[in-house]
Amino acid sequence: MQPVERKIAANDNHLMVYEWGEARADHPDLIFLHATGMHGRCWDAVIGSLGGFHCYAVDALGHGQSDKPAPPHSWQAYGDDVTELARLLGLKGAIGVGHSMGGNSVTRATAALPQAFAALLLVDPVILPTEWYALNEYSIEGHFVLNRRREWASPDEMFASFKGRGPFKNWRDDVLRDYCDYGLIRDGDHFRLACSPETEAHVYSSTALKTGIDIYDAVKQVNIPVRVLRCAKTVSLVGFDLMDSPTAPDLASRFSDGADIVLEHNSHFIPMESPEIVAVQVRELVEGEK
Repeated sequence: MQPVERKIAANDNHLMVYEWGEARADHPDLIFLHATGMHGRCWDAVIGSLGGFHCYAVDALGHGQSDKPAPPHSWQAYGDDVTELARLLGLKGAIGVGHSMGGNSVTRATAALPQAFAALLLVDPVILPTEWYALNEYSIEGHFVLNRRREWASPDEMFASFKGRGPFKNWRDDVLRDYCDYGLIRDGDHFRLACSPETEAHVYSSTALKTGIDIYDAVKQVNIPVRVLRCAKTVSLVGFDLMDSPTAPDLASRFSDGADIVLEHNSHFIPMESPEIVAVQVRELVEGEK
């Protein structure tokens, strides 16, 4: 089932929100937040596996079909956008699902607007070990994502180029297809990346920047069940090894009601490789909140 699309004005920008199904009295709403460089439709396979729930997915600022002001966009700003969307959508007791950057954002939003969420599933969230948060400034100069190919003849060409290669090697074909189909914007007779390499590089390079509310201050304010679903191998240098986990190994213990679930056979791209595993975790959280 294709979602309803609508642009919502939030914090001086317009964000694309995708909506599946209708609100149900017997189940909480679900909201899905994507990783850096991705978009809301990367959740299609997870949402399709759930079936029948009222779901939202969001294109973050600078990504997908949302507005694209010049970067940088701070990690605090991404969290503020999720907070404002939760308020505008009238979320109460929802399940928040965030992958990578999206996990950081929904954690900040839960601390800021606690009534909006009843439980969180953080899928390999970018919440680093505390000692990694030391940057006062950063530069994107030389970052490898700046070398990404920006233009494609078609989504089919992009799909054929990525299938089975690099960080995409274990992605399910349907998820890779969604990533390509909805991750490009037509520009005349060709297509260009919806998330510019500059935006992506700024996000990666500022991961450990000390700005806004400290993410661990937000973690302390989250008093609902939180599941941290992460891959086994932890990164050694943030933003340069996209396959490994950017999640602090002790993160779950930092929440008042956290559970740690380690997946031995997945990379950081858990929703793309095993959307069925994510769907199972979501269903269990939904059943717990009925």
